Amino acid sequence: MTTLNRAVAVGQVHGPAAGLDVLAALQPDRRLSSHHRFYATRGHLLEQAGDPVAAAADYRAAASRATSLPERQYLAAQARRLAAAAG
Repeated sequence: MTTLNRAVAVGQVHGPAAGLDVLAALQPDRRLSSHHRFYATRGHLLEQAGDPVAAAADYRAAASRATSLPERQYLAAQARRLAAAAG
């Protein structure tokens, strides 16, 4: 999870594309890339990068993997918000 935090930090300092590059390097690790926080982080960075359609898809993927009801509801709400904004 530390590396996910690093991806967000890199995205804040160097732009969302740089953060997405950090995540892309993690994708082969199935333990991490199947976790809801991976998809939530990527959704956040994609939103920052201006891709609401892809961000909404990742938020939906995160929501479907989250085990906590409040997290699932929050992530699903993010996906709906972005889908509505995308038209």
